[in-house]
Amino acid sequence: MTATAASPGSTGADGRAERFARPVLLAFLLVAAADLAGLLAGAETVHLVAKPLLMPLLAGYAALRGAPRLLVAALLFGWGGDVFLLADNDLAFLVGMGSFAVGHVCYLTLFGRGEGRGRAPAPLVTGAGYAVVLVVFLVLIWPDLPADLRIPLTGYSLLLTAMAWRAGVFGPYAAAGGALFLLSDALIATGIAEWPQAPAPDFWVMLTYIAAQALLTLGVLTKHKTKHKPGA
Repeated sequence: MTATAASPGSTGADGRAERFARPVLLAFLLVAAADLAGLLAGAETVHLVAKPLLMPLLAGYAALRGAPRLLVAALLFGWGGDVFLLADNDLAFLVGMGSFAVGHVCYLTLFGRGEGRGRAPAPLVTGAGYAVVLVVFLVLIWPDLPADLRIPLTGYSLLLTAMAWRAGVFGPYAAAGGALFLLSDALIATGIAEWPQAPAPDFWVMLTYIAAQALLTLGVLTKHKTKHKPGA
């Protein structure tokens, strides 16, 4: 993901905003690297400091690049989810999941608007594939989930799967972001179900999550900028 530099002749607020976008993106990448390195090193304090900074920085970058407000909102609701999930209790988990769910509604609304502006609809065959994966995963994991989390996690999974499918409306970057978001949350669910985990499971959760949000942002920005190019 690269920031679009302001053209030599650009003036006004838009030009100034574009010039600030690159350092904000760099800050996001540095914080992401620090967070992932902290998780690998077992430095919990680094993760506690870095994780809440990620989505505000990415949202700031998106806003400076002139992103749709729904993208910025989705990222900020993701930030809410990040913060609540830092607490290790069921109530905070449910509130955090709810914040992520609102973010997915923002994404779905944005993708729906994109589909209505000349972009190809999300392929039905892809949706069918996602549906099969979701059903198989839920059938396998259901017995191992805590009883009080089964229904909330199922509802959330349906919403997330719909978002991942519809993300393809904004091109391959967004489609990959949606798929990685689904993978990241599936890794969280397997942890809740106490399935066998890969070494450093939190690292893989955050790696796929950060990549997902970054790719969703890149996909939306790429299509949004192309649409607004002069003569496009």
